Amino acid sequence: MGISTESQFHVLAVDDNLIDRKLIERLLKTSSYQVTTVDSGIKALEFLGVHEDDQSNPDIPSVFPNTHQEVEVNLIITDYCMPGMTGYDLLRKIKESSSLRNIPVVIMSSENVPSRISRCLEEGAEEFFLKPVQLADVNRLRPHIMKTKPKDQHEDKQENKEEELGKPEFQSREEKEQQQQQQHHHLQQQHSNSNKRKALEEGLSPDRTRPRYNNGLTTVV
Repeated sequence: MGISTESQFHVLAVDDNLIDRKLIERLLKTSSYQVTTVDSGIKALEFLGVHEDDQSNPDIPSVFPNTHQEVEVNLIITDYCMPGMTGYDLLRKIKESSSLRNIPVVIMSSENVPSRISRCLEEGAEEFFLKPVQLADVNRLRPHIMKTKPKDQHEDKQENKEEELGKPEFQSREEKEQQQQQQHHHLQQQHSNSNKRKALEEGLSPDRTRPRYNNGLTTVV
């Protein structure tokens, strides 16, 4: 039994509300995604390896030092209204980063504010979900993840597929040449046998081997 494709994908969920954070975590795990949850945009950036300078708390250490080097994040889903750094601010930070900009970002909010939704989508958000998030919303994440995660794997798979397709073609061409050589050799052998048989038949022709009687002497012509 193969491993679920979704289980290979890692989603970072960001929400300062514990209940909402647990809900989105449960929905993502139900869909077989690997999930990491954090309660602020700052911690999300630290997990991703982008360390913000917090002048008000300079002594606070990094929460996830060097984690981004080992854990790949395939999608970020974040609440819009959060203290300190909003989901929109987090979105902008990610899109400004050359190493993170290709990670799809989805925004969640309990408030249906058209201008807010438009601003996030214009800034590069893939989706804007209204809370409470439903399983149907989570099902909409997969196409966005598939645009980034499988790229290298798909290229490798495509290359392997081309090699697999090319290999039988090469073998069949080689086998075809061998078959042609065998057929040519067979035809030559048949032609040689035919000549031998023809020569033999001519040497043993009834007209040439029938005895003739002339003057009491038997002569073989």
